Amino acid sequence: MPITDLPAPPDLSASVLVRAPEHPGPGYWAGCPSIRYEADRDRFLLTYRERRPRGTGAADGAGGDGGQDRGWRCAVAESRDGIEFHDLWSVERAELGSPSMERFALLPRDGGYLLHLSYVDPADNRWRIDAVRAASPDAFDLATRTPVLTAAGTATEGVKDPYLLEHDGTVRLFSTVSRARAFTAEERERAHASADIHTTGLTVQPTALADSPDGLRFTAPPGRDAEVLDVGPDTAWDAYESRITAVLPDGDGGWLALYDGSADAAGNYEERCGLAVSADLRRWDRLTTDGPWLNVRYADVVAARGRWYLYYEQTRADGAHELRVAVLEEFAGLRP
Repeated sequence: MPITDLPAPPDLSASVLVRAPEHPGPGYWAGCPSIRYEADRDRFLLTYRERRPRGTGAADGAGGDGGQDRGWRCAVAESRDGIEFHDLWSVERAELGSPSMERFALLPRDGGYLLHLSYVDPADNRWRIDAVRAASPDAFDLATRTPVLTAAGTATEGVKDPYLLEHDGTVRLFSTVSRARAFTAEERERAHASADIHTTGLTVQPTALADSPDGLRFTAPPGRDAEVLDVGPDTAWDAYESRITAVLPDGDGGWLALYDGSADAAGNYEERCGLAVSADLRRWDRLTTDGPWLNVRYADVVAARGRWYLYYEQTRADGAHELRVAVLEEFAGLRP
């Protein structure tokens, strides 16, 4: 039967640490996971991000904001057990000339690997997504990257946090877009001054969908025509953001999505996880209308070895964020 009722959340009490933050304290994060399992190689491939607080970096001037580190490093890592990972490839924000990077997305395809990069464009301080291909997950060459989605091309104030799904021979790209009302001159001046419009409260952040035959060339309708999961009503827990972070079949021809939500810009760094369902990947209905499902962010899940592996970013008592995994027999009422 399709999922119509809100399933019980999983027990995360037995979860284990995958990546710790560089230091304790607010602003130091390890997270933004995106996970793949290759059954033929019996290995897990993970992308993750490391973040530092603003003002902790060297004054390298990257992106016109010398001294801020924010999302300073992203990596692709490999594991044989889904818990202990070692890095295969990594990039630092200075290599992109960017103030910050966020979620990356990896997709094994056509005998090689497709990687989507989410970062602040140094040209206009707006988030964008590029893509790069390689024969192996340790061989990505940034010099070969191509633009996928930009703020200008989507008629938005930014586009970020890709999630890739291959279905019926088509690569589906879910991404968060920044949708703004008409700006005053003063608002437009400060909208991108910090290179992170998500913290300003001048936009909302729904999820949009674009399709591609190869994962590189996307034909995306601009603006609201591309949106598939809008933010919630004005007073809802997810009124400010609805970022799809994972999509999986529900076992009956439909789809289940995990998404991050927050009520306002003040919750931009502490989103929580909700659930939505769809029959066609284009129209999504919330199951979590009354509140979040889990108090975690950037959740992604993969079936492997007869179990579910749920990866997520979670806030610690000291304010830092860490990357964890829970190995589950069942997830949202679904068997692997």
